[in-house]
Amino acid sequence: MSYAVIKTGGKQYRVAEGDIVEVEKIVADEGDNVDLGDVLMVVDGEKVIVGAPYIEGAKVTVKVCKHARGAKIRIIKFHRRKHYRRQAGHRQHFTQVEVTGISA
Repeated sequence: MSYAVIKTGGKQYRVAEGDIVEVEKIVADEGDNVDLGDVLMVVDGEKVIVGAPYIEGAKVTVKVCKHARGAKIRIIKFHRRKHYRRQAGHRQHFTQVEVTGISA
């Protein structure tokens, strides 16, 4: 079982070939192949490669499946007895990608 730990959008993801992952929005068209170069670790069976902080020359190739927005999050601020109430909502943009290749 080979997998990699990548960093994109300020978050880290453990991905294997064939996985479908939702990451922070990537500027690319649907169907495009994108190389993610911030690879922190690659595991291939018993062989483990750890970067400091990134592995040089390693990349994870992903195919952009779709762009979408997540579920709405409600933000409510309230002070009792002070006539203070604020409401807002937020929907985070994300990109759904399929991992097509891991190279170290």
